[in-house]
Amino acid sequence: METILTKILNEKQKEVSELKNSVKSDTRKRTGPVRSFYDRCKEASDIQVIAEFKRSSPSKGEINHGIQPEKQAKLYEEAGASMISVLTDEPFFKGTMGDLAAVREAVDLPILNKDFIIDPIQIDRAYAYGADVILLIVAALSDDQLNSLNNHAVNLGLEVLVEVHNEEELERAQVIQPKLIGVNNRNLNTFDVSVETTERLAKKINTDNQVLVSESGMKTPQDIKRAFDAGARAILVGETLMKSKDPQALIQSFKKGASSYAG
Repeated sequence: METILTKILNEKQKEVSELKNSVKSDTRKRTGPVRSFYDRCKEASDIQVIAEFKRSSPSKGEINHGIQPEKQAKLYEEAGASMISVLTDEPFFKGTMGDLAAVREAVDLPILNKDFIIDPIQIDRAYAYGADVILLIVAALSDDQLNSLNNHAVNLGLEVLVEVHNEEELERAQVIQPKLIGVNNRNLNTFDVSVETTERLAKKINTDNQVLVSESGMKTPQDIKRAFDAGARAILVGETLMKSKDPQALIQSFKKGASSYAG
């Protein structure tokens, strides 16, 4: 049975082919340094919020399509976000590399290029557009792909957030010893979301050397508190912030909730 991930990856193959044909016309060169999200997390004592700019999703449809990326990013930065995640997949999430470029112009924070990366040319593009961190999804890659793409990104000076959903994927991820491990709390088969996934997998992660990022399902201070207590030092929040009428207050409540909520 074809899953949503399979559909996305099939489209991504077409995108990569088109990108390779048009790359000569894109002469964009990176300006500015690569900013370390890992260092921010290791130096901080509180939870770090990765605030996401996401226009749409396959499961939820349109989230907040008309919002301007540079304005949303500035709101996130002023509220205390530590990194901005920009979803750049167009067919399924309605994002563009233009969104990433606009965010790069607007903020001085690290930027995560959130996409389904299967080829080095996508990493080169992320680097050129000003991303500091790229996402590698273990479920979407073979072991050889995971290793080679990680090496390519690291050789450019980028950081890599390696995303896992279960124990098997975590075991595969640990072969390359990533500095940033993202635990996605969403079940790829059922789309159910539970912070229990972070709590379970955190026990198998060396949080002294690796930064654990809890992704999906972060809606309340209680959720953040559970992730933080399990060992997560960062959370990625997308839909909740994009739908919020006051994303700044929400980010501040998340940061406060991780350290003070006693429920």
